[in-house]
Amino acid sequence: MDAIRSPLSQSSSVSLHRSVPEEEEEEGGASKVEVRFVTSGSEEELGAGPSSELTALLLRYRHGYKRAGVLLSVCGVIVFIIAFLLAYAVFSGRNHCSQVEGQGEEDTRGGGGAKTPADGGAGLYLGELRVMMRKLLQDEDIHNTVSRFSRASHPPGSSEGTSLASEILRRFRELQMDHTWAESLYATLQFPDRSQRSSLWLVDSAGVVSEQILLNPSDYCPYSATGSTTGGVVYANYGRPEDFHWLKSAGVSVKGCVVVMRVGGGVSFAEKVWLAEKNGAGGVLIYPDPADLPQDPRRLGLNAHTAVSEHVHLGSGDPFTPGFPSFNHTQFPPIQSSGLPLIPALPISATVAAKLLSQLSGPSCPLSWQGRLPYVRCVIGPEFSSGRKVRMSVHNVMTPVLLNNIFSSLEGRVEPDQYIIVGAQRDSLGPGAVKSGVGTAILLELARTFSVMVKNGFSPRRSLLFVSWDAGDFGNVGATEWLEGYLSMLHLKAVAYFSLDQAIMGDDVLTAFSSPLLVDLLDAAIRQVEHPKHAGQTIYSQAEREGGSWRIKKPLYLNSGAYSFTAFAGVPAMELRFTEERAYPFVNTPLDSASRLQEVLGGRLGVTGRSLGELVGEMVLRLAHDHILPLRITSYAQTVLQFSAQLNKHSAELQSRGLSPQWVFSARGDYSRAADTLQRAIDYSDVHDPTTARFYNTRIMKVEYYFLSQYVSAVETPFRHVIHGRGNHTLSALTEHLALLTSDPGRFDERLFRRQLALFTWTLQGAANALNGDVWSIHNTHTYTH
Repeated sequence: MDAIRSPLSQSSSVSLHRSVPEEEEEEGGASKVEVRFVTSGSEEELGAGPSSELTALLLRYRHGYKRAGVLLSVCGVIVFIIAFLLAYAVFSGRNHCSQVEGQGEEDTRGGGGAKTPADGGAGLYLGELRVMMRKLLQDEDIHNTVSRFSRASHPPGSSEGTSLASEILRRFRELQMDHTWAESLYATLQFPDRSQRSSLWLVDSAGVVSEQILLNPSDYCPYSATGSTTGGVVYANYGRPEDFHWLKSAGVSVKGCVVVMRVGGGVSFAEKVWLAEKNGAGGVLIYPDPADLPQDPRRLGLNAHTAVSEHVHLGSGDPFTPGFPSFNHTQFPPIQSSGLPLIPALPISATVAAKLLSQLSGPSCPLSWQGRLPYVRCVIGPEFSSGRKVRMSVHNVMTPVLLNNIFSSLEGRVEPDQYIIVGAQRDSLGPGAVKSGVGTAILLELARTFSVMVKNGFSPRRSLLFVSWDAGDFGNVGATEWLEGYLSMLHLKAVAYFSLDQAIMGDDVLTAFSSPLLVDLLDAAIRQVEHPKHAGQTIYSQAEREGGSWRIKKPLYLNSGAYSFTAFAGVPAMELRFTEERAYPFVNTPLDSASRLQEVLGGRLGVTGRSLGELVGEMVLRLAHDHILPLRITSYAQTVLQFSAQLNKHSAELQSRGLSPQWVFSARGDYSRAADTLQRAIDYSDVHDPTTARFYNTRIMKVEYYFLSQYVSAVETPFRHVIHGRGNHTLSALTEHLALLTSDPGRFDERLFRRQLALFTWTLQGAANALNGDVWSIHNTHTYTH
């Protein structure tokens, strides 16, 4: 398959479009399941008693027909026996059917393994399913797959990338799941220009080049603006909002300058460049500082000449089709994402950064900004002591590339149109052991495990969908374009999404980036899964010993593989990650290999991958097994309550400006009551009734979707979620604006705040109304005035 093809080509992915091999279709497609019925010991005892009594009675009264008096007695006994047997048959039949159909299932909220039949589990219990899953997950398979898929760079559209896609498709087909297929699309990606390299020079006051600084031609920031800029250099630490605020307070302007920033600080490359551009910078250089790396980076193979490459599109998906899919049949309108930067950006090594920063003059930087660059005194700039300036030039080209997302699914028995999705990106600009290899390995291992479980008798209520995404290194393009293609239906189909991207970066701390709706699932899972470094201890029990350091809950972030699912599509999503206390230094570098990852983990790559896979598998198992989806539908009430408390502190000030916070308080109360009412209704309902379960599950699945603001455009503001999204409609924007009443009252914009408050309030009120159900059940006591 060619690396680049015309969007008009219709035969480019024939080999990847066949959903099921012909031999599978001839055999009927789906695998056969051997069903076994389980009878409890008490039933066996009951079954033995009546039949033996019946035999004894028949033998005893075999000759009694000669006596007329005995005849009447025999008739009475026979009638009694028949009545008893009929009653037994009815009771036994009901009890047996209840086991097969899932009646009497354990209370799954407790997360225990009580021996109660799994619904549709063909005689298997939830505890048995857990044991089966643990036995099937293989450490060695995960390790071998990471090594196999991390030997060389495999960017989208390359021969290596296409070969890897074909291999994953083949592996999925070998599992003989119910459906396996590929979906192709064209997206516009950016690559370095092979005919003209990006470059960096030092120029004198007359603009004459005095020195060229050598760069690695493969180091680049996808979606950087192209062109050249010349100016002074300003050091801006991590490039966080507070860093730029400090520069402004110190009287240092970055306007027209090249801003040098460190990798990390909780800020993505895209956010760093966006903030620099917003403050007037002419260009951006980003480097990894030794202070942010492990104490002995040489032992891990990191050197001062290594740069980190990361995309700088402040968004996800194809930036030239924002809000809608880039499938082959799509007509591309002449628009582009507002998240594309207008200034050039380049990744540089610590060596290059030291060369630039060591020549700066100007005020000293704060003590907390000091890194560990050799021979560098921490100075802000922007002037060079020699009077020179920096000229940077970026030469990248936009290219349409054929992408392939690979899918495989197991159909649910009861609610097959509800999907539990597990996915991982497949591509990488480098070897990508952490970036794509680990996620792909765990994805394949989970797919294999659940497919074998189905063959061994597991019958999931809901469908399982395993996906290998393309172009993840360019802003989760493959996943986002798929979401855009099915946006109108996903809130009715997708139960939850679990991202496996960058899942293993260590084995000390477990970090969860998650929608609040999934937190209860995680809390139950960590009580079941063994810690990768402490045999015999669960992650939870180990946490108890270490004061809870096992887990850090964080909100979903823009570059997360799970972010678009929640912020754009309204699907509860989670990304789990095992890390070290110090950041794994090789992500997005040519050094991200399986051997280095093994060294960081002390040889425990397979074991750690298995633990992470078991964590995700445990949550998937619960979602596929339980009658009612175990999502915490009341979680957002607490989030809004915290904001209401902040709002209440400024109540007098707001009212003096003609702004009443009462609307938010009322909407929050309505939502909290609606969520509590729905939860109580579920608690006191017969959830084993299929119609009742379906009714409640449909409402539960929509909760996340209700928080997508209907008052902003999906094209202009794609991340519409008012809690996790980006834009003036979000709770974070409202909170930041509210803080100006204290920090900078002159910048408080009453008109803008009124609009923000209205957008958030009516989204929240709409969510409350939707949770209430029927319109006649909504008791809205607001008085509307014009």
